[in-house]
Amino acid sequence: MEPTAWKSEAGDGPLVACAIHAGHEVREEVGRLLRLDNRQRLYEEDPFTDRWTTIAPTQVVGLRSRFEVDLNRPRDKAVYLGPGDAWGLDVWQTPPSPELVERSRAIYDAFYARLRELWGRMVARHERIVVFDLHSYNHLRQGSEGPAADPDQNPEINLGTRTMDRGRWGRVVDRVLAELRGAEYLDRRLDVRENVRFFGGQMARWSHVTYPESVCVLSVEVKKIFMDEWTGALDEPRFQVIGEALRRAAAGAQDELENWDRASITT
Repeated sequence: MEPTAWKSEAGDGPLVACAIHAGHEVREEVGRLLRLDNRQRLYEEDPFTDRWTTIAPTQVVGLRSRFEVDLNRPRDKAVYLGPGDAWGLDVWQTPPSPELVERSRAIYDAFYARLRELWGRMVARHERIVVFDLHSYNHLRQGSEGPAADPDQNPEINLGTRTMDRGRWGRVVDRVLAELRGAEYLDRRLDVRENVRFFGGQMARWSHVTYPESVCVLSVEVKKIFMDEWTGALDEPRFQVIGEALRRAAAGAQDELENWDRASITT
C-alpha cells in the first residue's frame, strides 16, 4: 500500500500550523530509483516538526519525503531532477521518467487543492487566519564536529515574511517576533530575526497571492539546535522549550486577530 501524502485536521479558531517537510516516506516506484539512503534523506528533511503543529487547532502535516515531492517549491521545481535542485546531492540512480514525475506533481496539485478548500472554509468563517509554516534547517554541514554556520547569518529562529503584505500584517508579525524573542532558552533569550536567511517558500507565496487580504503565513525556520542533525537524535528538553516558545507566539497571533477590528478603529 502506498503511503498517504499528507494529513490534515480541522479545528476551531483562526490558527493553522503546518509541517509540510516532516515526512520521510516515499512511494515504491520512487524508492527504487533513489540513490540517497534513509540517513541522507533525513538530514535534509524536517524531522519532529510535525509535533510542533499542536500549537494550533488546525494542523497540516506532510507525510512524504521532500525527495519525492517538495510541497514548498513551485510546481515545476517540486521534483528534484538534478544536484542543483537538492543542495548538490546526486538524488537518482536512474533519472525518473516523465510519467513518474507527473505522478509526483499530481500529489502536489492535490495538496494545493486541499489547501484552497481549507483556507477558503476558514476565511469564510473567521475572515482572517494565521498559518505557522514550521520548518527546521541544518547548520553543521561540514560534519557534527565541524564548524557551525556563521551565526550572524543563521539565527536560531528565522521568521520569513517577504511574500506577504508586511504593512497589512505588521501587528501580527511584530507580536509573534516579540513572543519568540521573549521566550527563555537555556537561561537566555533565543536569537530570533526576520528574513535573514529564509523568506518564505511556495506555500506562503501561493497563500498570499490567492488570499492576500485574509491569510497570513509565517514561515518559521528553526535551526536544528534541538537535535543532532547528523544522527537524527532528538534533545527532548530543548525541543519542548522551543515548542513552548512557538505556543506563546501562536497565542499572541490569535490575540492580535481577535483585536484586529478594535486596533483598526483606534489608528
